[in-house]
Amino acid sequence: MIQAIDLHRSYAIGSTMVEVLRGLNLHIKSREKVFLCGPSGAGKTTLMYTLAGLEQPQQGRVLVGGQDIFALSLRRRALFRNRTMGFIFQNYMLMPELTALENASLATAVAGQEATERVLALLERVGLANRLQHLPSELSGGEQQRVAIVRALAHDPSIIFADEPTGNLDSRNGKQILDLLFSLADEHGKTLVIVTHDAQIAARGDRVLMIRDGRVAE
Repeated sequence: MIQAIDLHRSYAIGSTMVEVLRGLNLHIKSREKVFLCGPSGAGKTTLMYTLAGLEQPQQGRVLVGGQDIFALSLRRRALFRNRTMGFIFQNYMLMPELTALENASLATAVAGQEATERVLALLERVGLANRLQHLPSELSGGEQQRVAIVRALAHDPSIIFADEPTGNLDSRNGKQILDLLFSLADEHGKTLVIVTHDAQIAARGDRVLMIRDGRVAE
């Protein structure tokens, strides 16, 4: 499903160049639940964004379903990403002026579709059937993350990327969110790529990829 080949990425911090990815290679199979782990500053989020085509490496290739995503134009890459990928973030990234239903429907709206029975069914599945018209400010953190999960799944992507999806939640809500995410991924046949610093959470995945010194540790 996802293959990274010899990825290099560095950033300038003042007059110093910091190498974040140093010839990184990995392979993630379809329907796998893979956690990207490592110490702070190891490059976990940079790697996730690169695998998703949001950050371009200075060297290397990323193949998604056999497609070299950085060989595409920016427009075609964006279309490919919108069709193939969904995203869940630690801070939810909901639009404050939109209701739960409207936020959950954003991906389908971008794709030129109306909010469908699929979105409503997913919101009911995550326990938000009676919260459809509530704004994010009227929802708890766990409820906001449930909306974000539905938004990520609404356009039926094959891959879900999640960056510390339980990081802003207490342990009880965090476990519920992870249970829900895993259950929905299994039901709908999704590949999950999750960034976390929590070893206990990562142990629940099919595989843990430890990122150290810009590479996947052997």
